[in-house]
Amino acid sequence: MREQHPHLRHHPREFGDGHDGFEHRPGRERGGRGPRVFAPGDLKLLLLALIAEQPCHGYDLIRQIEGMFDGAYSPSPGVIYPTLTFLEESELILGDAAAGKKRYSVTDAGRQSLVEQAVALDGVRMRIDVSKRSLRGHERPQEIHEAVHNLRHALQLHHGRWSPEEILRVRDLLNNTAKAIVDGPGATPSAQEKSL
Repeated sequence: MREQHPHLRHHPREFGDGHDGFEHRPGRERGGRGPRVFAPGDLKLLLLALIAEQPCHGYDLIRQIEGMFDGAYSPSPGVIYPTLTFLEESELILGDAAAGKKRYSVTDAGRQSLVEQAVALDGVRMRIDVSKRSLRGHERPQEIHEAVHNLRHALQLHHGRWSPEEILRVRDLLNNTAKAIVDGPGATPSAQEKSL
């Protein structure tokens, strides 16, 4: 497989900051900087997996990714097509230009790469799910955000006053609170929590 960096030098603008290019894309292509959608390398792996499932055109891939995010994010052609070029130059996919449109299919090397990166691909799909919820506004409510801010502030104010007993007390408070949040509203506080 070819080194990535020489290719990136040919497309500095499409790849944003020149590292991998996808981590600094706007969260919503239509204006405003949002949360990072793809970590470095995620888009290449995702496109390879989608093409392995079914040969398709670049436009089809944009629509498929948009569908994964329930329409909350749509990758721009300026991100998709240079990535496809990279995958093609790396001989992981093959582009067949018929009627002026390239239809991409996976090569044997591409399939082998997917086998080797199966765990990484699971991670990509998990990050997509998290990003999708974030982009659709499923972030923490403002009240929770403020409470977390208050907690951070309280910990900063406590700086320098950490006796062994106080470390254990605050650790237990935080761990019990985290457990209660995960367990949900029906959970009963532990005896240890009641004693605090």
